[in-house]
Amino acid sequence: MDIFLITAPGQQDVLASEAREKGFKVTETMPGGVTVQGDWPAVWRANLQLRGATRVLARIANFRALYLSQLEKNVREFDWPGLLPREGFISVEATCHKSKIYHAGAAAERVKTALAAHGYTPVDPGTETSFALKVRIDRDIVTLSLDTSGDSLHKRGHKEAVNKAPMRETMAAMFLRAAGYNGKTPFFDPMCGSGTFVIEAAEIARRLDPGRSRAFAFQQLPNFDADIFTAMHSPDRPSAHTAHGSDRDTGAIQMSQANADRAGVAEVTDFKPNPISAITPPSDTPGLILTNPPYGARIGNKAPLFALYTAFGDRMRSHFQGWRVGLTTTDAGLAKATKLPFKDAGAPVSHGGLKVRLYLTEPL
Repeated sequence: MDIFLITAPGQQDVLASEAREKGFKVTETMPGGVTVQGDWPAVWRANLQLRGATRVLARIANFRALYLSQLEKNVREFDWPGLLPREGFISVEATCHKSKIYHAGAAAERVKTALAAHGYTPVDPGTETSFALKVRIDRDIVTLSLDTSGDSLHKRGHKEAVNKAPMRETMAAMFLRAAGYNGKTPFFDPMCGSGTFVIEAAEIARRLDPGRSRAFAFQQLPNFDADIFTAMHSPDRPSAHTAHGSDRDTGAIQMSQANADRAGVAEVTDFKPNPISAITPPSDTPGLILTNPPYGARIGNKAPLFALYTAFGDRMRSHFQGWRVGLTTTDAGLAKATKLPFKDAGAPVSHGGLKVRLYLTEPL
């Protein structure tokens, strides 16, 4: 069946690369998503192993419907008891595009009626549910997709403390990949906040599955096989390098250390309280520096930030020869203020209503 991997718009090509590397058959990419083909164990593995997917949708049915009555009939005839537990709360969300069925609310109600006929309890999206069903009607073709993830996959299951304006783990992982990080070189984030980049880098270095510490919606399905799923978990491996982080905020350092400990990577991460003016290379071997500094649209007025970016660039050039340097920001002017020799900026990535780009240098 088709399996749709949702990601941040702008990161679909990077996710497709990751999916191929993990052995998935990629058939299509589009803004905000990647389609792969596979069976139910592939669905489980995608949730467990892919760092860049925010949700995994299983395409469970596809049919043509010109009228609401046809929609309800086809949904009612689907073998729901063969797929879902007999008792469960299901949210239904519908979208319509260039179809004779044009009212998404009415379509969702008909699907809820069909599900209720099988004994399920339909609820509104956003309600605490057992399962979420997505109904897409595009040019009269209905696609039913089951959200197999449950909570968004950026919730790895071990991060409790977050700093102001955090970057989601899934997005950070894809920026790391776009920057060419594979866990085989040192890593340093000099404005680490709550440690997202550092922890993701450490997990990549140790080949830890991002979903190893959490539960998924698919584990409640009748076809779930716990033994097969357990065998999918990647074996741990030692890391040749430590992932380093620093921040001028000592509270941020404490949060990062606590998050790294919960993630099980405390022994391969190192956090120190330091302003940009005091940072030095954390290892003799050059590696990758990647950071998500403040940008004005995210935390307020950006005018005072030009001095921060300028100081960051000065410190990189004076103390980090041989390192590759990357940063993510919404503002090309702030990136330019570093005076670092950035290559062409990466594709814009949607982040909380903003468009964030990756700026990356060759080794300084």
